[in-house]
Amino acid sequence: MLVELAKEAGIPDGVVNVIHGQQESVNFICDNPEIRAISFESVNFICDNPEIRAISFVGSDQAGKHIYERGSKNGKRVQSNMGAKNHGVIMPDAAKDATLNQLVAAAYGAAGQRCMALTACVFVGDSRKWIPDFVEKVKKLQVGAGWNSSTDVGPVISKQSKQRILKIIDSAKNEGANVL
Repeated sequence: MLVELAKEAGIPDGVVNVIHGQQESVNFICDNPEIRAISFESVNFICDNPEIRAISFVGSDQAGKHIYERGSKNGKRVQSNMGAKNHGVIMPDAAKDATLNQLVAAAYGAAGQRCMALTACVFVGDSRKWIPDFVEKVKKLQVGAGWNSSTDVGPVISKQSKQRILKIIDSAKNEGANVL
């Protein structure tokens, strides 16, 4: 959809390219030496090609560090969201209700367990006044069994996921984050 919107906006073919893969695809690439070599070559081609001026990556730390270092050395603007840490920047001229609803959905949909889940928000200028409203929307979410139609946020997938989430929260607090 992103590429379709770019084309609709008049951006020429090949300027915006999206490469998708789910865990099964990623594992296949990582576990197959021949495919891994081709993938590594593809990544390096993207990082080294002078026609490609910017790279946006979401994925693992190992891949993200490689892409960031190699792409940056070649003068590219690189956005590398390692560990799938996705950020939202909320500008003061945004449509308040729609924005807050989208923030809640992006952060808490699928119990926050999607790779593209929103994990940090930066409220800019007067939009900071919206934080209490955001917190209220989150407090109203119903946590419960995934099969229950009144449930907004289902359980996390495993005890390990819960422990990982608690560890991330503690780390954020220790680093001075305002955990809402």
